[in-house]
Order: sequence, then C-alpha cells, then structure tokens
Amino acid sequence: MEASGSAVDLSPEEERVLIRDITIAAESLAKEGDTFFLITHRWWQRWLDYVNQDMTSSSVNGSSSYGSHHHDSASSSAKRPSAIDNSDLIYDATSEVSNVEFELHDTLVEGRDYILLPQQVWEKLHGWYGGGPTLPRKAINTGLSQTDLAIEVYPLRLQLFLMPKEERAVIRISKKETVGELHKKACEVFGLLLDQVCIWDYYGQQKHALMDNMDKTLDDVNIQMDQDILVEVLTDGNGTADSGCATSLQENGCTEKDSTSVIVEPSQSSLSVAEGLSTNNYASRSCSSEISQSQYLASPTSDLDNLHGTNNINTRAAPLGLTGLLNLGNTCFMNSAIQCLVHTPEFARYFREDYRQEINWQNPLGMVGELALAFGELLRKLWAPGRTPVSPRPFKTKLARFAPQFSGNNQHDSQELLAFLLDGLHEDLNRVKHKPYIKSKDTDGRPDEEVADEYWANHIARNDSIIVDVCQGQYKSTLVCPVCGKVSVTFDPFMYLSLPLQSASSRTMTVVVFTSDGSALPTTCTVSVPKQGRCRDLIQALSNACSLKNGEKLLLAEIHGHMIHQFLEDPLILLSTIKDDDHLVAYKIPKVVKNSIYLQFVHRHEVGPGGISSSVAWEPYGIPLLALISRDIIATGAAIQEILQRILAPMLGNEDIQSFSKSDSSINAAAHGPQYRTHEACLDSDDQLKDQEYHSKAESTYKMHLQLVDEHDAPVDLSSEEKPFAVPGSSASLLLFINWSKKDLKKYDTHHFENHPEVFKYAPAPKRTRNEPLSLYTCLDAFLREEPLVPEDMWYCPRCKEQRQASKKLDLWRLPEVLVIHLKRFSFSRSTKHKLETFVNFPIHDLDLTNYVAHKKGSPQIYELYALSNHYGSMASGHYTAHIKLLDENRWYNFDDSHISPINEEDVKSAAAYVLFYRRTKGEDASTNIGAEPYANKNHNFSKR
Repeated sequence: MEASGSAVDLSPEEERVLIRDITIAAESLAKEGDTFFLITHRWWQRWLDYVNQDMTSSSVNGSSSYGSHHHDSASSSAKRPSAIDNSDLIYDATSEVSNVEFELHDTLVEGRDYILLPQQVWEKLHGWYGGGPTLPRKAINTGLSQTDLAIEVYPLRLQLFLMPKEERAVIRISKKETVGELHKKACEVFGLLLDQVCIWDYYGQQKHALMDNMDKTLDDVNIQMDQDILVEVLTDGNGTADSGCATSLQENGCTEKDSTSVIVEPSQSSLSVAEGLSTNNYASRSCSSEISQSQYLASPTSDLDNLHGTNNINTRAAPLGLTGLLNLGNTCFMNSAIQCLVHTPEFARYFREDYRQEINWQNPLGMVGELALAFGELLRKLWAPGRTPVSPRPFKTKLARFAPQFSGNNQHDSQELLAFLLDGLHEDLNRVKHKPYIKSKDTDGRPDEEVADEYWANHIARNDSIIVDVCQGQYKSTLVCPVCGKVSVTFDPFMYLSLPLQSASSRTMTVVVFTSDGSALPTTCTVSVPKQGRCRDLIQALSNACSLKNGEKLLLAEIHGHMIHQFLEDPLILLSTIKDDDHLVAYKIPKVVKNSIYLQFVHRHEVGPGGISSSVAWEPYGIPLLALISRDIIATGAAIQEILQRILAPMLGNEDIQSFSKSDSSINAAAHGPQYRTHEACLDSDDQLKDQEYHSKAESTYKMHLQLVDEHDAPVDLSSEEKPFAVPGSSASLLLFINWSKKDLKKYDTHHFENHPEVFKYAPAPKRTRNEPLSLYTCLDAFLREEPLVPEDMWYCPRCKEQRQASKKLDLWRLPEVLVIHLKRFSFSRSTKHKLETFVNFPIHDLDLTNYVAHKKGSPQIYELYALSNHYGSMASGHYTAHIKLLDENRWYNFDDSHISPINEEDVKSAAAYVLFYRRTKGEDASTNIGAEPYANKNHNFSKR
C-alpha cells in the first residue's frame, strides 16, 4: 500500500481514520503466515490520545481492535508522539539466543505491555514516526480450522547440546517449523553438515526419541519451551557412520512415532491470540498442590482411547488433563470456568464414571439432562489422552439454549457462568425425583446445632446431587430488630462465598528523590496518588513529601538499564502508563535556568577482565545523578569534576568530610546548605568560568575517573583533562560515566544510589496473613461483619409487625469439601462500572478457616488451593485464564484457551485472581459433622450432619 502522505502532512483525525481502515482490511484478510508487529502499549496509548483529542468519544470509531485500549484524555491538545520506542519490551543485555537479536521480557502481557499490529499498520506508523526496534511475529494455525490463528509472540526457545564436543547454544524457532528446519538450524549454529548429525528429544537430559522424521512439526513431536535438544555427531574419526543413534534408540525401547502421542510440558511463555485478531489476550501465570488426582480418575472408556489417534506406547510420562479449549470468539470466560470445574478431582471422577444413572430427566428446574450430558462429554474429552485442543462448541450450543445470556460472542463474567453451571448441573443431577414440601419450624430457643442439622436435612431432602455433596456449605444468618431486640436465626445453604474487596481509587508509588547540588542525601518517597491521575499529581505529592523549596522544581525520569531512559516532563502523562515494575527518579533542579543542558552521570563498576587484553570491563549500575550546566560556557574536566564532587559530598565518610572541608570549603558548604553554588558558577554565562579562584578550588578537589561521551559517541577522559570543550547546542543532555575504583568505593557511602526500588512491589506473602489489610482473611472478616440492612432490603419483624432496618450477621456453619471463593472485583452504579485491581494475598496452602466456623465441635478446617480463574485487563477488553494444579505432578499450569504452560507456584498470586477453588485437606478425621459429607457415600445418611 502506497503512503498517502507523511504524518506531518496529516491531521490527527486523518491519521486515525487511515489506520482504522488499514486495520479493518488487514484483519479481515488475516491468514497463517502473516506477520504482526509488537508495539509498546505506552507509545500506543500516547498515539491514541493524540489522534482522539478532538473526539467526544473515548474510543476509536469502527471495529478496530485498538479502540478498547483508549483512555479519555483530559487534554484537548495532546502532543504528537515522538519516535516509537519498544526498548521497554526487550532485555537490555545482549541476547544469548544465537539467531535472535532482541529477546522479549518473559512476562509481557498483551493489552498491558504491548499491542499487536498487522504488518500494514506497523509499516504505516513506522514510516510516519520511525523508531524501533522492530519486533515481528508470525501468525500460526492452532486448530483444525484455517481461522484458528494465534500470534506466536514467544517462539520456542531450545537449548542445543552438541556431543561429544560438549558445546552449547540457544536458539528460537517456531513450534510450527519442521524437524528438518530444526536440523538445519542446529547445523548452522555449530558449523556442521546435515549428514553429520542426528538430533534427539533430550527432555530431562535423557534421550527420549530420535527426531528423524523431517516433515513433522516440532508441535507434532511435543517439543516444548526451554527444552533440551541433543545434537549428536554421527561420524567417527574415519568418517564412517556411528551406530550410536540406532543403538540408543533400541535401548530406550521406543520409536520416533511414539513421541507424537503424548502430552508433555507446554511452552512456558507462548501467548495465544485465539480470540480473533481484534481481541486482546493477556498473559497469565499459574501455580501447585499435593493430593494425587489419579486416585479420582477412572480409566477412560474405550470409545475415548483412540479419540485423538493415540497409542499405548509413550516415550515419557504423559500426564492427563493438559488439553486446552479452543476460543470460539470471546469465550475465554467460559474456557477458564470449565477448566476449573473439570480439574476438580471429585467432578473428574464422577463424570468419567456412569453418571447417566443419576440424571433427573423430569426435573422442571433442570435442563432434562442435556447440560449434564454436554458437560460430561466435554470433561471426558479434556481428560482423554492426546494434546489436540478441544472445541467447546457443542457445549456452548447447549449452554446458549438454556441460558440465552451466554449466547453470541460477547464477553461475559466467568463467575456468573460458574454460578449458572453449578446450579444447572445440580438440577440435572438431583437425585430427588419428587421434592417434598417441608415447613420450617421455629427455633423456639433450641440449640443452634439441632436447628442447623434440621435445616440441612430439610435442604438435602429436596436437593441431593454431586454438586451439593462437593460444593455446598451452610451459613448461619442472624437478624436483630433495632427496636424490640427480636432475634431471628436461620441456616441457609451456599454454593460459593462472594467476598467484598476494598475499593482502590488510589495507588502508592515509590520514587527516589535526588538533589542536583548535593544539598541533601537521596531519599526514597512513597506517596499516594489518584489511580487515574496524571504526572502532575505525582509531582505534587512528591513535592509535599520531600519538602521542595522555593526556586526548586522536580524533574521526573524513567530509568532503564541504570541510565535515564526518558524525562517525564509532560504533566498530563497518565499514571496508568507507568507500570508497577518501572523505576522512577525525581531530581530537584532550579526552577529558572536559561539555555541549560543536563549532565547525566552514570555509575559503572568493574566486572572483571574484558577480552584477550585482560583490560578492565565496566558495567553500569545504580541510579544516575543529574546536574545542569549552561550551554554558553566553555566547560573543562575540572569544572565537571567540581559539579560531581558537590553532588557526592553528602555521601562522604566522616573522615573524608573533615579532610574535604579543609581542602575545599565550597564542597563542605554545598553538603550542608541549600545554595546552588555549582549552578551559580556553571550557569553564569558572563564570566564563563574565568574566575581563577574557582579554578583553583576545582583543581584541588578529589578527582574521580570520569568519561564523557561526546556527540560522536566517542569517550573523552575527564579525569585529568584540563582542555576546555564546547557544550553541544543540539543535545538535550551530556552522558558521563563515573568509573568507580575500589578506592572510590571505600571513600563514599554508595548504598544511597545502588538500590533502586520499583514503583510498586508486592511484598512476599508471610506465613501468617491474618493481620494483613488486604489478605483473604480480611475480606472474609468484612463479609462476616455485622452491619445494618440497606433501606431497600428492610426486614419484617414478627414482633413489631413492621418493616425494620435490622442488623445482619453471617457466620459459617458447615463448610464443603470444595470451597469456591469469588472476589468481587466488578462494581456497578447507575452511571459507571469499573473493576477493582486490588491485590488480595490469598494462601495457596493452609487456608485455615477453623476459627471462622461458628460450630466449634469439629476438626480443623484447612484448605489447599488447586485452581483459580483470572481476569486481566478492564471490563471492556479483559481476558480470562485459569491456573490449575495437576495434583498427580504437584505442579501448576496456566490454561490460556488452547495454550497450556507450566508456571511456578510463586507466580500464582496476582491482582488478576478472580475466583478461587480450595479443597479441604484430608486430616485424621476427614468426615466431620461440620463438613459436607463426601459424595462417594451412597447411603446418604444425612442425620450425621
């Protein structure tokens, strides 16, 4: 497509419309093999603000996938973005991957960290704005249909081991590439000929399968992220073929075709974009538990054995339950909920047995068994051998028939679907064919235990199913009339707990504040700012926290790789574009400085000999320092040394401060006073540093090893450089490196600038979290707290014979085997709806609810987390995933639609956690009268409860 003019020739509205039209055209024609490009979300947001500044709507018109990312801008004159800068998406260090120039950060999330653009859109924006680096990714096919596309943001990263030379290399390659292509790349990396080597699946550092079928894809032969591949040289010293490959194959007792039929660890980082190219998927994390799932899983029925063309010979352990679900278009909410239920061991066993005998075909409240049959069939497919993602379309069709609110392709709430599924499955599987009418008796002062058992028995007489056995518990609800004091106690069943969250309208941000004149030590300030605020709010909060003086202002800077990445000078920058793991610094500088340039001092320390010459290698570290200097002066190395010494003066040791005060009183004064003597000396364009007294003092100061990077990127040694140099008139800043010698490090207390905290970092979860303000226990306390009923929900007092605003108190009385906890993240009002991003610290192990159970005559109530549904992003453009613990392996996995990847247990906790699934741990007495009876007890002796 030919360019229709440069960006400077187009108005913001023209840019917006052109990009919208190109996007719609590109997405409608998207196919396998198309190239998409990553662009940092931060830049994209600035571009959206720019092109939408004159619109009353807060999103881009049309069906573009990008409109949902737009936030309202408070400014009607947003600045045109500078060049595209994708550096925050990649590692600063040189990539260790042989065939890749840039390595993406491992935890990037689409919609939060980056946006995927079709090639035509990227080329247009890049032609207008320039910048980079360019980060292309290919669209691959993830299912049986040609429309099941995903953008392979993270191609496979493979570790190649060359034997017998014991060399090692790392490469990136698409999982849709063939074994032959991997063979070719391995030979290129090690400089070998194709007929010289054979390659092995070296999973777990053991030979599993010879990879000799060159036409199979790496996906077909189960090659996974970060897996080891053995590259074995075939020829001996005489050039004859070595029979080691064949011999080893026989010893392993398997053939290559066997390796294609097993489920193994999926890739750790691949980001599936299976909701269609206009939908944003968010990367997710996962976690781990202890009870073996195999004890709950019967062998699959014979009709499922060959469902995916599997055989009975596996080359490695093949855990079941690692099958993904295809996204049918905004069905991630359904996939997340289904995976959590399917991986509930009690349900997995039940639906793999003959559950049809319990279907209630006549229940008018049910779905004549159709929902149970559809769910059971889907569960069996997900637990069958094989790894081909399953399409949930038959299940969704049944779901839409009985629950029209879930029809179509709109995004929905996974908790709402879970509530409907649990209730619908219960009615379809209710063992009670004819529900008796039971009138509740008055408590009449009877003990709570007796009344609670009576209520529960009445409930079971009408509701008896696998769902009740596993998921239902019992509340104690107490109402007290505020007028006559009448107390009403009832015991009601519950399927899940919906816990309130504290609304987070603000966020805390941590910033290190430096002076540019050495008048004070650096300080770390943590301030509270509006969550939807702007940089001006952060600057104001920091100004108050650090006691900013008259004549001073704060300059915010973002630090990447221990250097200033950019200055955040625009007060209208949204704070939402600053991520929690960013690093910010605020520099105190004079308010009025004419025609000045920034001096950026970057710290470097020795990292050992560099190269053959054994010369010292220097590596940046710590937080850079900042000062100002006039562009009108002719500067010298001595003058720059003076500026640096003045900034570092507060960090001198006591002995050094005394010696420095004798040799240079000006530095001592700067260390203890507020005067900008350096600025007065360096910014006065009249004298141009001709004051001989100033020179003599500068020369007498202690000199650091300084290197200036000039406008040609050439290093200039300023340690002893007295020759004046001109300050460039075009650059915004001068870069100087401080090479810290061991002697210098002893002289100064450098810890003040060595550690740079993140903007916000969640503290590690302590062992006991009961006292934490945002712990799960705190949410439970708020849920159970006594509070008055709202005026719209008045209670009729039988004694007063009037509606009263009674106080209500909930208590947990009977806990189920599986406890489902819903964190109420979504709030609604007449005019707004929003999501709470509050982080809740929930236990993965040992959720102790013993003290929350009002009925104290039982064993400890301890629960373990085994699954959770996550929601990433906003209400309008969010994405659901599930974290599931395979109990057989004691390992957590992330289920992101059709993509499954292992994760570490410490990554389970996040602010995305939405619905939590806990199982009661089996103690010495698992069957207690305060817990729901296990469903396996077919006698249903409910009098024990």
